[in-house]
Amino acid sequence: MTSATKPKPSSPQQLASDLASIRIPACPAMVTEVLHEARKDEPNFKVLARIISSDVGMSAMAVKLANSPIFGSAAPVKSVQQAINRLGTSNVLNIIVAAALRSSVDGLPADFLEHFWEMAASRALCAGLLARKHVGIPPEDAYTYGLFQNAAVPVLMQHFSSYAALYSSAGEHGDHLVGLERAQFHSDHAVVGWLLARNWGLPAKIAAAIQHHHNPERYILPEEELPSNALALIAVTQLAEYIIAELGGAAPDVSQRAFEDARSFLGTTDHDLDEFRELVAAALA
Repeated sequence: MTSATKPKPSSPQQLASDLASIRIPACPAMVTEVLHEARKDEPNFKVLARIISSDVGMSAMAVKLANSPIFGSAAPVKSVQQAINRLGTSNVLNIIVAAALRSSVDGLPADFLEHFWEMAASRALCAGLLARKHVGIPPEDAYTYGLFQNAAVPVLMQHFSSYAALYSSAGEHGDHLVGLERAQFHSDHAVVGWLLARNWGLPAKIAAAIQHHHNPERYILPEEELPSNALALIAVTQLAEYIIAELGGAAPDVSQRAFEDARSFLGTTDHDLDEFRELVAAALA
């Protein structure tokens, strides 16, 4: 991203003013209910199963995730209850939040939404898979972050009639998109995504990763502003995005510089990359 397109930081007052005009989808009661249950010392899996089983889409997502490469090559699960037992509360929460987020965005072209959520699901799956290869990066956190990284894009598209054209002109290249967003709307999808994540009760490190994933200074920010565990989520997801684009023969959304910075931060070798390509290719097959 050139200096002309770098997002300029807003003052707290300006940020509050910019965000006040944007309607952030309210956290659904269903998500609030499952958050309350999942955060208990001993969550009741029957309650979680009831919530997921009440929705066909969530049920399918739960079984699909439980059978994904993130959880290895264990015997396939066939029921929601089996899926929940394998996934655990954190990943069950991911399923419910993801389904609720998708249902909260309406009124947009079906083909756009289908492509957008398909890309988010692929990014989340591959980020979670690569996280398993790194000590200290929980796969469930990488998966959640991958799902929510750009979740504010459809929110902004709902709010601003000119956003679809702006998004298209950026060619889905995130760094360039942020510059255009700030120039036209005085905010960007990273900041709005941070607010969305915070309002929906996602962990602070995931919200911080969303907020700073296009910040050109992310690798030198102080720990209190961007914790290293949040930076690790950004880095492993950028590796996943780069490899997905590479395998698909598409121009990567992640710049070469960002890719190399992520590699350096994670200590990724050429041998590691070869292994990661194989993992991602198998996951997307």
